Amino acid sequence: MNVAERRESNALAEAQHWLDRFEVALRTRDADGAADLFIAEGLWRDVLAFTWTIETRAGRLAIAAMLRQRLVVTQPKSFHIPPQRTPPRWVTRAGKEALECLFEFETAFGPCAGVLRLVPDGQRLRAWTLITTLEQLRGHEEAFTRRAQDANHGIRDFGAENWAARRAKALAYKDRDPAVIVVGGGQAGLSIAARLSQLGIDTLIIDRHERIGDNWRKRYHSLTLHNEVYVNHLPFLPFPPTFPVYIPKDRLANWFEHYVEALELNYWTGTELAGGSFDAEKQRWSLTLRRADGGERVMHSRHLIFATGVSSIPYTPDLAGLREFKGKTVHSGSFSDAAQWKGRNALVLGTGTSGHDVAQELHAHGAHVTMIQRSKTYVVSLKEAQSVYAIYSERIPFEDCDLLATSFPYPVLQRSYQISTAKGREVDKALLDALDARGFRLHYGEDETGFQMMYLRRGGGYYFNVGCSELIINGQVDLIQFSDIDRFVAQGARMRDGSIVPAELLVLATGYKNQQEAVRLYLGDGIADRIGPVWGFDDGGELRNMWRQTARPGLWFTAGSLAQCRIYSRYLALQIKALEEGLMR
Repeated sequence: MNVAERRESNALAEAQHWLDRFEVALRTRDADGAADLFIAEGLWRDVLAFTWTIETRAGRLAIAAMLRQRLVVTQPKSFHIPPQRTPPRWVTRAGKEALECLFEFETAFGPCAGVLRLVPDGQRLRAWTLITTLEQLRGHEEAFTRRAQDANHGIRDFGAENWAARRAKALAYKDRDPAVIVVGGGQAGLSIAARLSQLGIDTLIIDRHERIGDNWRKRYHSLTLHNEVYVNHLPFLPFPPTFPVYIPKDRLANWFEHYVEALELNYWTGTELAGGSFDAEKQRWSLTLRRADGGERVMHSRHLIFATGVSSIPYTPDLAGLREFKGKTVHSGSFSDAAQWKGRNALVLGTGTSGHDVAQELHAHGAHVTMIQRSKTYVVSLKEAQSVYAIYSERIPFEDCDLLATSFPYPVLQRSYQISTAKGREVDKALLDALDARGFRLHYGEDETGFQMMYLRRGGGYYFNVGCSELIINGQVDLIQFSDIDRFVAQGARMRDGSIVPAELLVLATGYKNQQEAVRLYLGDGIADRIGPVWGFDDGGELRNMWRQTARPGLWFTAGSLAQCRIYSRYLALQIKALEEGLMR
């Protein structure tokens, strides 16, 4: 047996040995002894299991301090490696070899899971990273684990309401208010509503569109998801095997309708939040909901969740001369019907994914398109972009993949993305060199971390190439720099040299405002200023205000990709359930 084989054969014993020592230290409340099981710069990311929040502790002193505060309350025990989990194995994560172990344990509040990564430190293995997650609340498990039954246990009472009547009554909310109101019915809203409903919490989704799924259905014609179907399942109900690898927007929208029906989610279409306030004495929100017919309903809920996403309120920059432009101006989020621009001149301001996709769609319909580049842009081929989801191709159980996806503290995530970005630049070198020669200004992230960190930090600034880069390289789509424009005029864009780039259409692919501004719009400056920015990383390396308690109790946020919404909706729902049951402490 060679060294590698011997190391793998010892992996289970080594991992369990560390867990045993860790459990002894926790049971005896030896915070310093537990912290000494980590390397000096060790990282512990906790998701509710110990702290009832999402936070990362860095270094032995910080880890010990947390344990001294929380051990009496959490009472952790029974650390073990279950046989159904992916067995301990040596892997390379963020360029470092580590013994990776998925494990389970218990706390006073319920069953938990975790991921441990051990690395050699002197003569022993110590923890490099640890994640601990609360998976269920004991005594308040998700309903699907005990399969809901009719109150009459299937015995037909021909004089009682049938299922359809009960659903109509539940949806009407004539004699009750929901415990939770979710603003936004996309993947974020559906995921959290599904989780809360399975925990027995009365939840109402409201969405301004007239049909479920319209937040995808009404976007530009060619829109298709840019990551693979295997990563994108919603909670409890995975996509059928008949779905394509890259899901078209309309098929996803139709699936959202099916999802709401299948999971019996309460959803009001044609409804928007008109305004609201929080009553500190009664500990509830007073929210005015405006229906499509102009009618209003004031509802009182204990929790309000903004699920309007990273793409919430369209952002329009202050553009010199824009009011003089005589053509049509539209934000990319509202752009549709490219066919009407056949043979006409169009400008697309912005070179992120939406800008490229709109430009390519206009070109495909015969428009003469010029893209305006405002800032440097990260470009990666579609195939290479999937490398950040490599865990999901490791042939391990899907639930293990989700746990692993949460297990990277910020410094490890940062280094991992630097490595994948460098590899992508090598793979895509010919494409990137050709773009550079064409005058397209390239960017690889502020610290060479590529598109994923750009998304997490500011929600955009990159493009997954599905063909528009070749159109730019070949001159089929023109390119100008925003810095070379003097101002917009009636006929289009006047350049600094005095020439005019003519246009009848200007598409603003200029991104969206921070979700804090959505709060400002609906709930006022006081609450918006109190909570601060939403999304982007805080000083502790966690996304600000996401999936955890904010400075305004009862106000929550969820957003992100389908995978993020699926994973973190569990933890947001558990916090709300724990508060409802008086368990969080």
